[in-house]
Amino acid sequence: MDQTHNGVGAPAANAGGPAGTTQRRVLVVEDDATILDAIAVRLRAEGFQVQTAHDGPSAVETAQAWQPDLLVLDIMLPGFDGLEVCRRVQAQRPVPVLMLTARDDETDMLVGLGVGADDYMTKPFSMRELAARVHVLLRRVERATLAAHTPRTGILRLGELEIDNAQRRVRVQGEDIHLTPTEFDLLVCLAGTPRAVLSREQLLAEVWDWADASGTRTVDSHIKALRRKIGAERIRTVHGVGYALETPAAPAP
Repeated sequence: MDQTHNGVGAPAANAGGPAGTTQRRVLVVEDDATILDAIAVRLRAEGFQVQTAHDGPSAVETAQAWQPDLLVLDIMLPGFDGLEVCRRVQAQRPVPVLMLTARDDETDMLVGLGVGADDYMTKPFSMRELAARVHVLLRRVERATLAAHTPRTGILRLGELEIDNAQRRVRVQGEDIHLTPTEFDLLVCLAGTPRAVLSREQLLAEVWDWADASGTRTVDSHIKALRRKIGAERIRTVHGVGYALETPAAPAP
């Protein structure tokens, strides 16, 4: 375990946050001590409790014992990589994951999304943006929990695609499709105005609460992952603009 680790279950070094509120727990997994310390300091300043780990085995062990609310997880780690950490942690319980990668490689990004990551950032990145992404992911979990306990009538059906907002479930041709929380929110955003083209910037603002156009690659990678799951033909690309959810054509009179 990294020497900056607070100890499982120990109070964070900086309590932070409004008095009387429960601090959210963030586990940061990174083998570069300089980057690890910088992330931990920034997130503690944002009011989070932070634990750290510098390799795959200690990350899984800490996640199991400490039950974090979110993971900031580097892909390249000693022991075993971040993808395997993500698989093992998600097998224990669902937890949002922000994946970090040193390579601007879309394959890495798609594999990360495929094993349960919710978002990714490519190094180098600003600590301001990382902190913003962490806040966004945690807000999304809160919205999903609220939605799951809010009665809603009806299921949105677009041809063979069914979206159940109350249960946050998606079916294609009657088969359940497993989507990450981010993929589900992205699909719901597109389904809100079927066939209408939404720009990458619109999707980034609506789904990620992030207004910086530098994150549009994140949108593209999540769209690719979503296409693999629900069918590429269901999402249309308008080059230079954005994406639209296709719906079955109305029958001729």
